[in-house]
Amino acid sequence: MHHISKTTLLVGLLLWTVVGCAPTYRELAPGTVKTIDLQPQSSAVVERQVDTIPALAPEPTPPSAYLIGPGDLLAITVYGRPELGSTATATGPGGSRVDETGSVRLPLVGSITVTGLSVTQAEEQLRRAYLPLLKEPWISVNVLEHRSRPLYLFGNFNKSGIVYMDRPLTLLQGIALADGIGNGAALRSARLSRNGKVQPVDIYELLANGDQSQNIWLHPGDAIYLPDNSVEQVFIFGAVNKAGQVSMINGQLSLAQAIAASTPLSTGYDFTNVRIIRSLSPTRGELLIIDFDRILRGLAPPFMLANGDIIYLPRTRLGDWNDAIREILPSLTAVSALLQPFVSIKFLSD
Repeated sequence: MHHISKTTLLVGLLLWTVVGCAPTYRELAPGTVKTIDLQPQSSAVVERQVDTIPALAPEPTPPSAYLIGPGDLLAITVYGRPELGSTATATGPGGSRVDETGSVRLPLVGSITVTGLSVTQAEEQLRRAYLPLLKEPWISVNVLEHRSRPLYLFGNFNKSGIVYMDRPLTLLQGIALADGIGNGAALRSARLSRNGKVQPVDIYELLANGDQSQNIWLHPGDAIYLPDNSVEQVFIFGAVNKAGQVSMINGQLSLAQAIAASTPLSTGYDFTNVRIIRSLSPTRGELLIIDFDRILRGLAPPFMLANGDIIYLPRTRLGDWNDAIREILPSLTAVSALLQPFVSIKFLSD
């Protein structure tokens, strides 16, 4: 572990961000040939692990018939007994709204469960309910409003917001409901969330390369988020005074610049064991250990960061990645909404 005074460290880092390791040369007479002894440099990467996340298991094709659910509005007609039904009116949709328990309330028969049923099945369910009261009841059901299968489209879409699925839809069909993707969309950072958890689905591969293995069936309540690529940043935690986000400059930022911007502690840090979590896609990432001390001493070239990198400057020597993750996890949880999909899936899904 290296202990450098705070002033010396910050001055060194500031100079590094401005001039890097560029050598200075004297002017020589035209035609002069001079041999320069260059100090060999090697990478500051001590360890690089590629980590993959299993893809979602394929699902069978859902039933084509729409299944009624809470929030749907139904037009129910009891032929010959209009007072028993609930149909559309001239002044509004009318109908019977399926309540949160999955039931509709009708005259004489009270509350009848219809959730999870197709229209045909719901008609039969209501027919049986009225059978003791009516002779050969004839009942029809139509869905006036589909509200039980929401799909949330957030971010850089031409038409973001909530849409409602009236049939089984794939991911590609769901995205199409947004009327296209806006300019500057960060496809590599796009994500699909289900039940509050980011799913291992690569939307970039689906849209850019036509990978149909990513074209999964959507579930009610799924959310698709498409961030804007104008916001590029990294995150740094650990032995620093200003933990959190560091913005990239025109998509560029070195490790030295990020550490300088976060103001390391005056003592109590380990520059030889800097940890970086990097997202390559929602299902692939890298776990890197960087010897930043080698960069400071000119023995390794600058290490350039990528959008979404998680940097951890440890206070003491860490044993392995499990130790590192245990220390980083509270910080990741605090900024979970801003993280790349791989990081969210790998470390915040439990």
